[in-house]
Amino acid sequence: MSNLTAQVLATVNAPYGANHSAHQLAALIADPSSVATCDASVFAFFSEVTPAAQKAFMTEMKVNEDMAKAIASQFSKMAGYSLPLAA
Repeated sequence: MSNLTAQVLATVNAPYGANHSAHQLAALIADPSSVATCDASVFAFFSEVTPAAQKAFMTEMKVNEDMAKAIASQFSKMAGYSLPLAA
């Protein structure tokens, strides 16, 4: 696991008592059901991980950026404020 991945996972897992693997998180950040279930780890990814680290993680994990942007946009609407990756 790269240092980037470890940092991202620590940021999104620890505060919420989650235990997502890198692959699980990668799937969740591009999955519309994450919005429906208000997944705190996914919201943390979009709101607490720096934009540069978000993009690097998505590249490393081969996440569809357009899908992730759509999910970020939905979380942004729910939160009532702009998230960096929101399209």
